[in-house]
Amino acid sequence: MSAEKLVVVEDEEHLAEVISENLELEGYSVEVVTDGLAALARLRREPVPALVLLDVMLPGMDGFTICDTLRKEGRNVPILFLTARSGLDDRVRGLELGGDDFLGKPFDLRELMLRVRAILKRSTWYAGPSPAGEVLTLGSARVDFKSFVATVDGRDIQLSQKETMILRCLAERPGEVIARAEILDRVWGYDAFPTERTIDNFIVRLRRLLEPDPQAPRYIHTVRGTGYRLTP
Repeated sequence: MSAEKLVVVEDEEHLAEVISENLELEGYSVEVVTDGLAALARLRREPVPALVLLDVMLPGMDGFTICDTLRKEGRNVPILFLTARSGLDDRVRGLELGGDDFLGKPFDLRELMLRVRAILKRSTWYAGPSPAGEVLTLGSARVDFKSFVATVDGRDIQLSQKETMILRCLAERPGEVIARAEILDRVWGYDAFPTERTIDNFIVRLRRLLEPDPQAPRYIHTVRGTGYRLTP
């Protein structure tokens, strides 16, 4: 079986070399890109990597803009941000733009490898078959877990990968209360997420898209102090 392909986007040559060498020792195939615009062009081409390790501060185009552009184009390659800008606001921004994890510099290489494996494991979970099936029906709304498209009253709406993953996590155990911590772990990895604010923002958007009355939700319920419950 061929090694999983990873792309490292890092303009600091020595750090890029250290990261790529350690990933290759773990059995991954690694490609290094040192410029933001070149990285965006590469990530628009085949083959799509299994994971991108993306610096935020880059020449040409910053990592946040790269991630935002890819997500708006419907490209859902997993992204692990690597950056010295590791404040709470930057972490939340990166994750809300569609990043999968956020690791501040300087970091321990052992932690980096653990996070890489965790992201790839979550990607494998989502790519596999779901006990909820491939389509979730909520009244007049239908969500296709594979295409990330919600069809509401005959209108197609492109969801983000994270929005779709949250719905699938809830749909796999309908009627049960799923704790926030479990959702964070399944969708992002609990350690990547310093606050519940972002997941609440995702739920608010999903209700606006899928609920007949977002202020009185029929399907996506908040269980105060615990988490969320999906009632199909």
